[in-house]
Amino acid sequence: MAPSLSRRALLRGAGVALALPALESLLPRGVAHAGGTAPPKRMLIWYVPCGINGSTANAWRPTAEGAGFALSPMLAPLGALRSEALVLTGLSNRPAQADYGGVNDGAGDHARGTGSFLTAARITKTEATGIRNGISVDQVAANAIGMTTRFPSLQMGIDGGSATGNCDSGYSCAYARNISWASETTPLPKLTNPQILFERLFAAGESAAQAERRRAYRASVLDYVRRDATRLQGTVGATDRARLDQYLTAVRELERQVMAGATTAPVCVPPSRPMEGLGYEDTVRVMNQIMALALRCDATRVITFMLGNAGSGRDYSFLGAAGAHHELSHHQSDPDKLRKLQLIGTWEVQQFAALLQQLQSMREADGSTVLDNTVALFSSEIADGNGHWHYGLPVLLAGRCGGQFNTGRHVVYGSERPIANLYLAMLKAVGVRATRFGAEGTAVLENLGAVSTG
Repeated sequence: MAPSLSRRALLRGAGVALALPALESLLPRGVAHAGGTAPPKRMLIWYVPCGINGSTANAWRPTAEGAGFALSPMLAPLGALRSEALVLTGLSNRPAQADYGGVNDGAGDHARGTGSFLTAARITKTEATGIRNGISVDQVAANAIGMTTRFPSLQMGIDGGSATGNCDSGYSCAYARNISWASETTPLPKLTNPQILFERLFAAGESAAQAERRRAYRASVLDYVRRDATRLQGTVGATDRARLDQYLTAVRELERQVMAGATTAPVCVPPSRPMEGLGYEDTVRVMNQIMALALRCDATRVITFMLGNAGSGRDYSFLGAAGAHHELSHHQSDPDKLRKLQLIGTWEVQQFAALLQQLQSMREADGSTVLDNTVALFSSEIADGNGHWHYGLPVLLAGRCGGQFNTGRHVVYGSERPIANLYLAMLKAVGVRATRFGAEGTAVLENLGAVSTG
């Protein structure tokens, strides 16, 4: 039996976290982990509102399964990135259904689906008080892989708004405007201003005294974990002792960097400060650039991004798709609305692909790319907006995450699988041990590659 540890597995505070490595004696048999010198694993989630019309038809879903599938019209912007992506068909988020658990909560599918988008939990229908959800998958990851990054996670988006009030048929705006939840009652608000994000990421205006305090705090955390790991060496087997030796070598290197005033990140030259008053298209482009740079510079390893709030009414006239997005999504099979929705969905995939391309162009110290060491999810709170379906969700997964995913395939599940099982796979890929997630996640989603074994 694996020994239990009478210690805190994670030290967090002031934007710093450091955990001991996952040890073989504490994990199920067959789990493999990279050495301490491997590039960091990263998690990125890119949410789009109002569903993707055609998620169960050929506008979104490829006609062929397996490797070598042809890209559907909406997925065409992936282009050469097809080999870096998995298209997953047959995933559901049943806790977001109105009648889940035998109690019908009625209307409110957009807020309900968005609130449970990354928690896979049943949310409580209240207006401004008594919100209840679950911890989101990004925060489970951040609690474990934040390490010494300046930000354990970043929450970003385009549309702002407070978390109070009624945003959808009695559901609090906390559900409609946030996908990251630190706990069942704590939504994490997103930053929507590129200038503010720029200032935060590059610590503009940080005084010498503030920088020194930050270095001193990190040094104390590292010292504590180093002593804790040294004590642990005498209680584990030979394999884990070797892994702890690697870990302690990495800790000593971090100590050297901290005392020298460095960070765990590569040396990154800040770009020019974003201009004020950017339009929608330019804001999305700049946000993508900030996300890519934040991951490359190891300012964070976990990012969530909302292209819009639940039930977004944005007008896409610049695409030739005039009309509020939410209203268009209730298409009732109208050919013109379907045409417009395909334009919108294709543009959304194009923006996601542009981000992936940036990640693929960024090289790690070992010659791999940032995308090679990232798992990136693209999806929405519902499938087809007209039916408010929470099954057959449109799901793109990109990046191999250090070889954990076998990409370049369209995977079709014969019967619906909980999207929570995908979240368990994503957690496992970044090195987080979890056996359950949300209301229905009980097993790592199969047929994704190496991550599904063990």
